[in-house]
Order: sequence, then C-alpha cells, then structure tokens
Amino acid sequence: QVQLVESGGGLVQPGGSLRLSCAASGSAFSLYAMGWYRQAPGKQREVIARIEADGNTNYKDSVKGRFTISRDNAKNTVYLQMNSLKSDDTAAYYCNTIPPIRDRGMDIWGEGTLVTVSA
Repeated sequence: QVQLVESGGGLVQPGGSLRLSCAASGSAFSLYAMGWYRQAPGKQREVIARIEADGNTNYKDSVKGRFTISRDNAKNTVYLQMNSLKSDDTAAYYCNTIPPIRDRGMDIWGEGTLVTVSA
C-alpha cells in the first residue's frame, strides 16, 4: 500500500519561509502528477500546487509567486518551498497524487504536517 509521509511544518512568523517534504513509497512515483494540498481550520482540503510527471507546475492564485513545488523522482520525494508566508497560509499540509490515491473506495492520506504562521 502506498504511504505518504509529510514533514517540515512548524511555527513561523509572517514573511518567513518553510520547506515541506513528502516521501512517497511505491515504484511508479515518477509517473504520477503530485500535488500539495492544505486544509485550514473549518475549511475543505484544497490543492494549492501540482507538478506533472514531466515537471510542469501549476499553482492556486493565492500562493502563486510565493510557493514552489518540485520533485526528486530518484528519492520518491516532492517538496514545497514556501516563502513570504502569511497568516492565511496556516493549515495542515498534505501531499498526494492528483487525483488522490484511492483504496477500497476511500482516499488515502498521510498524517500531514502543520504550518502555523503567527507573530
């Protein structure tokens, strides 16, 4: 079964930076579009950045120009560099394929990593 392990979150001041990592198990990682999702308190989970198998990227408008998604297929890892962080970026962050991995009718998620932007 595919496993996703996110790391790199923490408490950061507005304007600061963080780099998130996501290690994925599985032999076909390089074939999948991967995304970073986030879920803020009281809101639905949403995809904010995606990277295709060929390396093309796309971003939600609210993070465009501040966040950068990248991948290292040799390490089965996807990254999210987050700069100029704002309080609105406070959320739990998850990585997954796009669309999310499903097993027996349910989306499979890792535990996520919490990002808190606060002075």
